[in-house]
Amino acid sequence: MIINENYSLKSYNTFGIDTYAKYFSSFTSQDELNELLTIDLHNKHLILGGGSNILFTGDYDGLVLKNDIGDIEIVSEDQHHVYIRAGAGVNWHRLVLFCIERDLAGVENLSLIPGNVGASPMQNIGAYGVELRDVFHQLEAYHIRDKSTVSFSNLDCEFGYRDSIFKNKYKRQFVILNVTFRLDKVPSLNISYGAIEQELKDMGSEPSVKTIAQAVIHIRTSKLPDPKQIGNAGSFFKNPVVSAQKYQSLKIEYPTIPGYPQDDSSVKLAAGWLIEQCGWKGYRKEDAGCYVRQALVLVNYGHATGNEIVELSERIVESVQQMFEVRLEIEVNII
Repeated sequence: MIINENYSLKSYNTFGIDTYAKYFSSFTSQDELNELLTIDLHNKHLILGGGSNILFTGDYDGLVLKNDIGDIEIVSEDQHHVYIRAGAGVNWHRLVLFCIERDLAGVENLSLIPGNVGASPMQNIGAYGVELRDVFHQLEAYHIRDKSTVSFSNLDCEFGYRDSIFKNKYKRQFVILNVTFRLDKVPSLNISYGAIEQELKDMGSEPSVKTIAQAVIHIRTSKLPDPKQIGNAGSFFKNPVVSAQKYQSLKIEYPTIPGYPQDDSSVKLAAGWLIEQCGWKGYRKEDAGCYVRQALVLVNYGHATGNEIVELSERIVESVQQMFEVRLEIEVNII
């Protein structure tokens, strides 16, 4: 293990913010992680995954540890399911492809989501009508204080909309080591959300694990910028959830406002639509901007600072609040 000093994090965050860590190292096992955490460099540390859901606003005055635990294996199966365990450092889309190649269903709607496996249960990633909790079986995590390994079931994780126990009660207390997923041998396909059904028609394809993944990949690449070309962290804001009554009042004033009814009678709004109505889509000030094809995505066109992105996000939140009386919540972790 090598510990680097004054180490650039530009290539370790998809926003491409040029910032530095006082100390930086990586680990590929629990033993390496334990050893690194016992080295008395600094009391402050940050566990870094794929860097796709983080915005640095300055240099990090502590130890940044890159999670590179990277194996995928089939651990068991039964009549209906196959259980796959992936290291927290595995690229998420690599795991999706592993499942698709074996015609195992459940994660095809989650194709091309940036980031690594370890972050997937932390924020209960989701897209096109599917959430991580729908395929989650269990995970193993390292308790930083107790230096012990703890297993978490689906129920233990307390999953919510882009939320879990690791973002609240256990924030910064655990390091996720691996995640086990339950995939279906016989698929129950979901094409009802977003433009998947229309995309399949345009492709001339019948719904299958493989074709749904292809449709999702095409939709995402047509709407979202490639972080390798334009710095971004995907959706910067969560889609707000309002009461059915609030939605109906908004519908009267804004007849075209999209809404997605939830199980608890609330309604999920499209944050991108709200932001676009406020005139932010395509906005740019120097190198900080709102993407031209998807208003939900804030971008770094080259040399924007984290603080410039934050300032833009605050202006967007304020304008949506004034126009719709709906408060947007930031999904990205600001450091």
